[in-house]
Amino acid sequence: MSARRLSLALFWLCAGAMHFIAPRSYDAIMPRPLKPWARQITYASGVAEIAGGVAVLHPRGRRFARWWLLATLAAVYPANIQMALDAERYARFPAWALWARLPLQFVAAWHVWRGTEA
Repeated sequence: MSARRLSLALFWLCAGAMHFIAPRSYDAIMPRPLKPWARQITYASGVAEIAGGVAVLHPRGRRFARWWLLATLAAVYPANIQMALDAERYARFPAWALWARLPLQFVAAWHVWRGTEA
């Protein structure tokens, strides 16, 4: 298994696990219209990330993993935007860093694309 593929799988497995280890962090950045279902969405996105990480590991799951994880990145992007818009609520992070991380989603998408190549 390539280092890229292994790092991709580990990233998503760890990221997904964090939704269960520290769910309040994810609940807090939920876009306002989704707040009533924050915990359920936090857990669902954690499951989605873990499923994608597992799928990356198997050759027959990689095509699925590619599209699944790209869709997951798109689905969680509004929460990252919400966090940047509400930067004053997250004093431990400088506001510029919250904005600067938004383009990193596209770097993550590139990593997904490359890590799921045959």
